[in-house]
Amino acid sequence: MRVLVAGATGVIGRQLVPLLTSVGHEVVGVSRTRHPAVTGPTGSTRFVALDALDRDAVTRVVRDVRPDAIVNLLTAIPAELNPKRMTSEFALTNRLRTHGTRNLLDAAEQVGVRRMIAEGLAFAYDPDGAGPAHEDAPLWRDPPRQFAPVLAALKELERLTTQAQGLVLRFGHLYGPGSSYATDGSFVRQVRAGKVPLVGGGTATFSFTHAHDASTAIVAALGKDTAGALNVVDDEPAPMSVWLPFLADVVSAPKPRSIPKAAARLAVGGWGVAFMTQLRGADNTRARLSLDWRPRYASWREGFVAELADRPDQGCRTRR
Repeated sequence: MRVLVAGATGVIGRQLVPLLTSVGHEVVGVSRTRHPAVTGPTGSTRFVALDALDRDAVTRVVRDVRPDAIVNLLTAIPAELNPKRMTSEFALTNRLRTHGTRNLLDAAEQVGVRRMIAEGLAFAYDPDGAGPAHEDAPLWRDPPRQFAPVLAALKELERLTTQAQGLVLRFGHLYGPGSSYATDGSFVRQVRAGKVPLVGGGTATFSFTHAHDASTAIVAALGKDTAGALNVVDDEPAPMSVWLPFLADVVSAPKPRSIPKAAARLAVGGWGVAFMTQLRGADNTRARLSLDWRPRYASWREGFVAELADRPDQGCRTRR
């Protein structure tokens, strides 16, 4: 199968492209600029610089490639986010998820692309619900002001993709190489510096997804006819009060301090507080059944140790 990967140099794309090639697919990776690690033809892979917001350019590339499938991983998320500036820092990503997606889908229709898969989010569910959210649960009904444009763009991406009989894979909080949760990632640096507190008791529930597990789910989805949306997350949703101290221990950081919501709001704004106190985890049952997929890291516990531990025995120490 010839697969066009839009956003091939992102956190998921860097893992997905070689995985697709290894299982026999022909891959064309596109991104705004060519990444130094993936320049030029490599086996059955080639890379193209493309502005996904340039409708004519997208049409030309898709016509030239004539892919059997398109994987839409288009984002432009800064390596280090300021939650108080989320509206401006996500503006380009919002446009890629709306206009960029529309450009890809329109070009795909012209050449008869059979399979469309897009990247969504599994942590945008309405927090007023019990337990991990399944795919029929509503998305955030009344989101914090800074998150509202992001949610609107996600909804439009899902509407456009499912209207084209495509599949949206709702990923959890991504970790692994190149992410903010990597050894050199911005979030881990802040944890090491003792700058990530537990706000209001750390009641937000996170569902995590390792970038490699996201990639294996995409590969599995290419061989299925499943449409709609699926949660691609690990098996253990966990409150921040549980996973943040664990992560801090793994990276030999200070124990996270606790601060009230009011104090945190001054530093990180309404969205930052909601992010640390209101998020709802997601259930992966449908993805496991529909895609015959299983995460390599069933729990973030295993994944954090594998990615971040300084010593081989550190995983045992963190469990005591």
